[in-house]
Amino acid sequence: MRTMPITSGVRAFTWFSLRRYLEDNITNLHKCTNLSFIKQIHAQLIKSHLHQDLYIAPKLIASYSLNNHISSAVNVFNQVPDPNVHLYNNLIRAYSLTGIESNSSLAFDVFLKMQLDGVLADNFTYPFLLKGCSGSSWLSLVKMVHGHVEKLGFYGDLFVPNSLIDCYCRCGGVEMAVKLFEGMEERDVVSWNSMVGGLVKSGDFEGALKMFDEMPERDRVSWNTMLDAFVKAGEMEKASELFGRMGERDIVSWSTMVCGYSKSGDMEMARLLFDRCPVKNLVLWTTIISGYAEKEQVREATELYDEMEKIGLRPDDGFLISIMSACAESGMLGLGKKIHDSVLRCRFRCSTKVLNSFIDMYAKCGCLDDAFRVFSGMKETKDLVSWNSMIHGFGIHGHGEKAIELFSTMVHEGFEPDRYTFIGLLCACTHAGLVNEGRSYFYSMERVYGIVPQIEHYGCMIDLLSRGGHLKEAFRLLRSMPMEPNAIILGTLLAACRMHNDIELAKALCEHLFKLVPSDPGNFSLLSNIYAMAGDWINVGKVRLLMKMEGGQKPSGVSSIEVEEQVHKFTVLDQSHPKSDDIYNMIDRLVQDLREVGYVPGIS
Repeated sequence: MRTMPITSGVRAFTWFSLRRYLEDNITNLHKCTNLSFIKQIHAQLIKSHLHQDLYIAPKLIASYSLNNHISSAVNVFNQVPDPNVHLYNNLIRAYSLTGIESNSSLAFDVFLKMQLDGVLADNFTYPFLLKGCSGSSWLSLVKMVHGHVEKLGFYGDLFVPNSLIDCYCRCGGVEMAVKLFEGMEERDVVSWNSMVGGLVKSGDFEGALKMFDEMPERDRVSWNTMLDAFVKAGEMEKASELFGRMGERDIVSWSTMVCGYSKSGDMEMARLLFDRCPVKNLVLWTTIISGYAEKEQVREATELYDEMEKIGLRPDDGFLISIMSACAESGMLGLGKKIHDSVLRCRFRCSTKVLNSFIDMYAKCGCLDDAFRVFSGMKETKDLVSWNSMIHGFGIHGHGEKAIELFSTMVHEGFEPDRYTFIGLLCACTHAGLVNEGRSYFYSMERVYGIVPQIEHYGCMIDLLSRGGHLKEAFRLLRSMPMEPNAIILGTLLAACRMHNDIELAKALCEHLFKLVPSDPGNFSLLSNIYAMAGDWINVGKVRLLMKMEGGQKPSGVSSIEVEEQVHKFTVLDQSHPKSDDIYNMIDRLVQDLREVGYVPGIS
């Protein structure tokens, strides 16, 4: 008799422990980012017949959505026999938050099913539905949602009309947003901020400033939105004046100003504001170091990175990608390598995007061995960008055969090439003089891979044919293009005419080129040189007279080299460098040495 209550008590305790365990873990399940843990809880819920519970199922949908596991979220929804509005809202939200256009369309399919099932939408349904709409193609659907909102009387909840204003602005319907805003009986600071932000996005800075001045109250979002507008417009004086008026500045305000001055080239003001900022986060450090890197100020960028490391601030993906991009564009190998070594030393787990940025940086700085070492070490993490970056790296440095070999390996491993792959391949063939291979790849794009050649591909192919002396074929390809040729393509072919002394074709090209860019001094210079090579001095004089009348002058070519954390630039006949005498003496000595071994420069 005494054992029964004990046994019964133990069983009851076990059952309540399981339920308590599930309840404790379900409370914040929608915030969980551990997919395997979510699946374990889901399995326990199925065993306990709780997976259809209308309180629990939405949390499962939200947790799977957070981890981009939409198929599992849909499966949870489908297991519930009578979904309510809360469950429908969670599935709509799951589709909308992915940022993928096809999923946003599926959110509208769920909304339609909801209508057919007789479940009435509430004030959360429409904001969730609108979240995934972006771009002019969605405007008609947004108007449809607007009609629903107006018909069912949801204007009373400010969250709904504010979402509509924001969505109209994202989809290019600023006029509709203004009309809705002006018709609202009640507005809050979010309504005003959405409208100011929408006008800024549409490029109506005057309208945005007028609305900003009319705001009954402003928060930090209001100030930062307007500050960002001035910075993007390059109006740093107005941005500075607004920054001075701000009552409370946050890290976004300081970062915006530092970024603005960096982009405008005023690194002195950017550094002054950076130093004055009371609390610096990684975004601000990224902004100032990138600014120095883009302006090729190696020493300052390196010193700041060392300082950042010293205070214990570790880089993240955004920092690394931003800095590597700046190093790649400015050729700052030293800083890029230093940061890469630092990342390896602290065993930072790099994402595929970060590793791709290292490949791009090394390739653009001419260190193909280092680029390929990073690429080879990726093993299972390579994506199409990794292959494209490496193919392009080999291509621009004249290793056409290696680029082609890598492309073959890529296709063999199951990667589908895209338009950027073929730009890299065609560039590789151009720099290596592989005309037949280039032809083969160009004409296989659409036939084999279903990729329609764009103007960039035509430009690469015309460049390849022109350099190889196939001027007539290049001109035929130019005339067969389904789009109008741009000045770059015409200029490429004109340069080839000079190289191969084809005056008649040069004249025909110049007619088109001068219509496109009538005052480009580079084109006048090319035509003048072509006439000069043919001994047509009358036309040389005419072209040079035209150049003088237009007032243009061809900009000199610039070479640069990084030595001891400083980038040195050189132009033709430049005397500004402090060691220019030594440099020209060395050039004269090299020319003399070349003559002694019998080298004769080519002039054609």
